[in-house]
Amino acid sequence: MPRETTEAKTKRVKRIISGLRRTYPDAHCELNYTNPLELLIATILSAQCTDKRVNLVTAELFKKYRTAADYAHARAMELEEAIKTTGFYRNKTKSIQSCCRALVERHGGEVPRTMDELVRLGGVGRKTANVVLGNAFGINEGIVVDTHVARLAQRLGLTRQKNPEKIELELKKTAPRGQWTMFSHWLIWHGRRRCYARNPDCPNCEIQNLCPSAGKVQRSSPPAEPHH
Repeated sequence: MPRETTEAKTKRVKRIISGLRRTYPDAHCELNYTNPLELLIATILSAQCTDKRVNLVTAELFKKYRTAADYAHARAMELEEAIKTTGFYRNKTKSIQSCCRALVERHGGEVPRTMDELVRLGGVGRKTANVVLGNAFGINEGIVVDTHVARLAQRLGLTRQKNPEKIELELKKTAPRGQWTMFSHWLIWHGRRRCYARNPDCPNCEIQNLCPSAGKVQRSSPPAEPHH
């Protein structure tokens, strides 16, 4: 098969977006939060954990810890206990406390609004920064690439890359900037509801006519992959 030109891919991405937007008109970030700090903490907790589990934990966590200073000055053992069920709780506690100390020291406890400032916080990578910028601040700085987005981008023939940052670079070339945040939501929702890691539901897929992998994905049972 001839390699798809960037122009052809861009047109196909627009049609993919159109199909996903029709299918998931209510797509949004499925982590619960009421301010940028809560979203930042929830996103750190979501690594290797489902959004559903994170939301159960943060329902209580956000009542107890309300400011960056609260997290920064908390006893590590208490915070570990509060987030234990999200997994990797010791590392996550270190990340949260390192991040919140930097927020207090450098930003007066406020979550910054730029990629550069966010990724300089402890425990915050590009994916987390994109989640916060896109959802808390409405800034389309990049595209969130979690395991769902990576899987769908590959299946849809939008990239051959495996590295999340390289996948993001390729997606940014073909998706309209004003839709970068929503593009990741639409792909994530489709990944959770139709294009599963195992046994994707190709026969009922709303964008199968735009997918080179439709009906060709091996139906097998590899180990379940993490949600983020």
